[in-house]
Amino acid sequence: MADEQHREEGLTDQSWTDQRMEILIGQLLRAGVLLSAVVVLLGGAVYLVRHGHSTADYRVFRGEPANLRSVGGIVREALALRGRGIIQLGLLLLIATPVARVAFSIFGFAKEHDGMYVVITMIVLLVLIYSLMGSPGL
Repeated sequence: MADEQHREEGLTDQSWTDQRMEILIGQLLRAGVLLSAVVVLLGGAVYLVRHGHSTADYRVFRGEPANLRSVGGIVREALALRGRGIIQLGLLLLIATPVARVAFSIFGFAKEHDGMYVVITMIVLLVLIYSLMGSPGL
């Protein structure tokens, strides 16, 4: 009788799990964007304190230094409290946020025993990781 009443009210385990997953994924995305914004803001403040007085020279393009072109280099620069490294770390966190969402979705689909979506989401995650690694061999 209680199960029938729950079904009528839309409170079955499946709908509750789907709603809960949507809420958790929304919180994950908000937290990731907020964290990355705070890190970038902190890095910008550090950068301005240390380099805000210097004059910019826009006649010559200077890309990112080699030490800021890899995840390890970015983490080392951020841990050394260098502004550009902290900003880059914030941008990495921003990129990692939707990747974490896809990884979390695999967990959610597995918990719901939805094998087809687990496989599809794993393929999506592998494609994302492959593309973020620079697509070696292409």
